[in-house]
Amino acid sequence: MKSAPFGPSADYALDFLQRGVLFFDTLRQRGNNYLEHMQAGEPPLLHFAHEQVLDGRSFDRPCNYALLRIQPPADCEVKPEARPVVVVDPRAGHGPGIGGFKSDSEVGVAMRAGHPVYFITFRSQPEPGQTLLDVMHAEARFLEEVERCHPRCREKPLVIGNCQAGWAMASLAAIRPELFGPLILVGSPLSYWAGGSRMNPMRYSGATLGGAWLAALVSDLGADRFDGAHLVHNFENLNPGNSFWGKYVRLWSQVDTESERFLEFERWWGGLFRMSGSEISTIVENLFVGNRLAQGRMYAGDQAIDLRNITSPVVVFASWGDNITPPPQALNWIIDAWGDERAIATAGRVIVYVLHESIGHLGIFVGAAIARKEHDQLVNSLDVIEMLPPGLYEMKLRDKHGTVPLRREDLEPGTYSVNFEPRTMNDLRAVNPEGREEERLFSTVDQLSQINSALYKQWVRPWLVPLVSSPLADMLAQAHPLRAQRAFFSDANPAMLATQVLAQRVRADRLALTADHPARQWEAAMSHLVETSFDLYRDWRDQCVVQWTRLAYGPLGWGAWLPPEPTQESLALARAQEDLDAVRAEVLSTIGEGGFAQAVCRIGLAGMLSSGSFERRSLRLARLLATMPTADGSPVRPEHDWRRLMRREARISAVAPVEALNALGRMLPDADSRERALAMAAAVMMIEPTLQDPQSEIIELLIAMLDVDAARVMEMATQLSGSLEPAAASA
Repeated sequence: MKSAPFGPSADYALDFLQRGVLFFDTLRQRGNNYLEHMQAGEPPLLHFAHEQVLDGRSFDRPCNYALLRIQPPADCEVKPEARPVVVVDPRAGHGPGIGGFKSDSEVGVAMRAGHPVYFITFRSQPEPGQTLLDVMHAEARFLEEVERCHPRCREKPLVIGNCQAGWAMASLAAIRPELFGPLILVGSPLSYWAGGSRMNPMRYSGATLGGAWLAALVSDLGADRFDGAHLVHNFENLNPGNSFWGKYVRLWSQVDTESERFLEFERWWGGLFRMSGSEISTIVENLFVGNRLAQGRMYAGDQAIDLRNITSPVVVFASWGDNITPPPQALNWIIDAWGDERAIATAGRVIVYVLHESIGHLGIFVGAAIARKEHDQLVNSLDVIEMLPPGLYEMKLRDKHGTVPLRREDLEPGTYSVNFEPRTMNDLRAVNPEGREEERLFSTVDQLSQINSALYKQWVRPWLVPLVSSPLADMLAQAHPLRAQRAFFSDANPAMLATQVLAQRVRADRLALTADHPARQWEAAMSHLVETSFDLYRDWRDQCVVQWTRLAYGPLGWGAWLPPEPTQESLALARAQEDLDAVRAEVLSTIGEGGFAQAVCRIGLAGMLSSGSFERRSLRLARLLATMPTADGSPVRPEHDWRRLMRREARISAVAPVEALNALGRMLPDADSRERALAMAAAVMMIEPTLQDPQSEIIELLIAMLDVDAARVMEMATQLSGSLEPAAASA
């Protein structure tokens, strides 16, 4: 860039005009990219080379999904015996590719960790008559094929479901749990009624439209195809200040450096895909409006989808900065499905959630910083997550030298530890500060939606469908503003041909002003004023919708005629209490059974629970208990039995924690075994500082209960921990 040689006003005028030319040339390139992508058949926008393994169009029940194998770059060494990772992208208006959009992405992180990676993609047009059940069967076939391709791996595939793909994979895992290893749900809404009036106003839109009938109408106008451009347009309307002003002003004001990033993202954002009418109707009726998945009332054929049937560990990643899938929508299904955190433990399930402070919805998938920290730590902590005692946990990144969580941007590699902190249902309820009372409104909306949908399907659809042909539907789709603007600002428009020539001349003789120029500062201030005005309009609009919904569906509106049904949370809590009473009776009858191995596991579990955190390093060291000698010199158990013991002891601790500790005296009948068991747990679980703390209730209780010499225990624990130092350093 050259410095401007003219006066301040002339310099700014020249810079203004040059930026305008480069701005429109960037829009021209965006339009060309859009047309080229369409002409190429709209392939997935992956950063990595790939090959097709299976094509869903060839199945007995065809669908537009396919399985891709990602080819690792030269700097990634994939281990043949490593667990395969399957990344599934959302089908919510856009095309696939967001999970592997960059080198620092879910795909890139998994390959750098040595995992073979697969990607489930989809095409822009659904197969005729395609249903969500067809897609589910295809995805099951894909996971079976992934497992078949890796006979040397003894572990089931790790599955990462982004946004819409998260609830789709959770549904499949509930029907076919044997296909899954750990399941990571990233920004995935499973509880659509959850949230708050300011947190995610989008949940009120179904109320203003009278339910799901409009989705059926739009599908019929598309010749049984629902255009994803409508969903993308709704996303843009959530933040009009950025969508219609901010992102374009940023491009124009920083066009010399912003063009490449803008074009990269818009290539994916402008890929507008379609669903079948059956698919979108099932989604809107059962999820957006009906919220039936979290309640166990959604069906796959004749089989109810019960999320409690997911046997593999589930990791939920959400963010407070996400206004599309805020934390309550990502987490409240746990309350509705289980009712009580102890029910999770007694069923042998592990659920972990991670909450980011500020990243937005798309940043969860494409943010490079997120990939390098959260996604990297999740992939590299799989062995620990699978070894966690059953229960509900929050994953925290903590400073290794303190206990106060830091901002994630302050954490550099090697300076933090990964902790898994036990949580309760009350912790999940606290995630939604507005409570769940307004979910009663949406129960009324759902009932009215069913009435409206039935009326539409009986009285409107029969005469409307014959009038709409596929060519007419395609013409309407191409006229959508999101498509039309891209086609207009492209070489297909002769008026844009001069822009490329002008842009070449501008780049050859560019005169750019710095951001501290008075005119540029005035420009930024005016832009901020416009964007703020958009934000004020958005807030006013959203609050009008909220208040209208409360009035129309509350006690003074439809709520008086369609009273809400009992909340799923109350039903789940009652069911959980019945199950827990039965489990407690069973546990108490056998609580003193077992020997040295069970006692060591029980003590270690109690020690970690008393500290309020399961640290990743300690859990990895816990596996060494399998190779350490017992009181009589024999090994404890094989490693896979150690995991089984952890599940068993966690089940006992969930329903009878005090009785479990009281029974240790029967399990360890002599002083030597008691001292060695306590020392082993202390050494391997890294709780020696706790033993030295006379204020620790759990340790005082154990010392008194087992009647051991504290000094001898500490001496033995120190010797054992010394033998573990090499392993501790690598963990």
